[in-house]
Amino acid sequence: MTIALLFGTLFVCLLIGVPIAVALGVSALTAIYFGTTLPLSIITQKAFTSLDSFPLLAIPFFMLAGILMGKGGVSKRLLALASALVGWMTGGLSMVTIVACMFFAAISGSGPATVAAIGSFMIPAMIARKYEGGFASAIAASAGSIGVMIPPSIPFVLYGVIGGVSVGSMFLAGIIPGVLIGVGLLITGYLISRKRGYKPEPGEVASFQFKDVARTFWDAKWALLIPVIILGGIYGGIFSPTEAAVVAVVYAVIIGKFVYKELSWKDLYESFRQAIVINATTMIIIGLSVSFAYFMTIEQIPGEISDYLTALSTNPLIILLAINLLLLVVGMFIDTISALVILTPILLPIVVEVGVDPIHFGVILVANLAIGFVTPPLGVNLFVASSVGGVRFERIAVAVVPFLISMIVCLLIITFVPALSTWLPSLYE
Repeated sequence: MTIALLFGTLFVCLLIGVPIAVALGVSALTAIYFGTTLPLSIITQKAFTSLDSFPLLAIPFFMLAGILMGKGGVSKRLLALASALVGWMTGGLSMVTIVACMFFAAISGSGPATVAAIGSFMIPAMIARKYEGGFASAIAASAGSIGVMIPPSIPFVLYGVIGGVSVGSMFLAGIIPGVLIGVGLLITGYLISRKRGYKPEPGEVASFQFKDVARTFWDAKWALLIPVIILGGIYGGIFSPTEAAVVAVVYAVIIGKFVYKELSWKDLYESFRQAIVINATTMIIIGLSVSFAYFMTIEQIPGEISDYLTALSTNPLIILLAINLLLLVVGMFIDTISALVILTPILLPIVVEVGVDPIHFGVILVANLAIGFVTPPLGVNLFVASSVGGVRFERIAVAVVPFLISMIVCLLIITFVPALSTWLPSLYE
């Protein structure tokens, strides 16, 4: 009865368009009120106490750093470098978009932020060069998903906090899988571009020129130093991931304001305002998601799900495939933050019991939810790309299908080859 109330109320709320945070809180309140004798105040207590976490402070600071870098001229220089590297190829602008998103992913830690920063430049540019609008937007939306895979990554911070896994190890674990997904998208984009005849036009980059790469690399050196400083500081024991996020903010202000001189006082104010609004929304979701997950734990729902999955098979690959299928469906309807908070306490004990490394599973979990960024009906990256590119959502949802297939193939490779996720963390240990 209680379980039916919990998930029934959640499903109805999502169906009628109630915001995810409110839906989680209302469903937990309904189940507690009608199905238990627990005090209703437990929802607010857990929501507030869950946010009293030092590692969680990394999330708003990484958000702010990404916004500051987007406004401070970093994205333009990364685009110029990407153009020199791959702009001469068939479908050059689409290749540039993907490579630039991979660069920016190493700065922002956020999928939607990556789409907004790179897509706002590249989608209009591709459409102006006769690229089909849905394809141009789908490229940016898909490549933006890499933002949660290549460190620093906000979902990796959250997973590390919830699962008791080293955030630094998770950052290392995401590098190779993130690059793998990027390569998969590059191959897909190239094949589609070759079929449609998207070639560089006169005036664009005609061929690979080492001098152009060297020039744009030097121009972007301050931007490229950001991930080096962040990751080097963490793994060198100089500062924690949370302190690294603060360092990233300070560095972004200095570079944007005093080196590139493109970050005005108005931009600085607007960056802080955007970060505050986004973080407020995120923290509400995290708090109420924790309350929802806590109530499920009290009702022993994770244990029942664990028993069901282990009854199906004790083969870790079979269980991981079943979990992948579940996560792909969940990612279509629930945002990444909520899904991480709710599902990590449920699924992590199951996979650990059958011998899966928690670091490997964290990468699988985040990779699945990264795909959720571009799967309708939620598909946050699709909405961002639609907004910045002025292309209808429906057109993007159709055009993104080949990229979805590519990302799922990469997900299966990540699932079946644990070393892709665990090799770099093992070197650090």
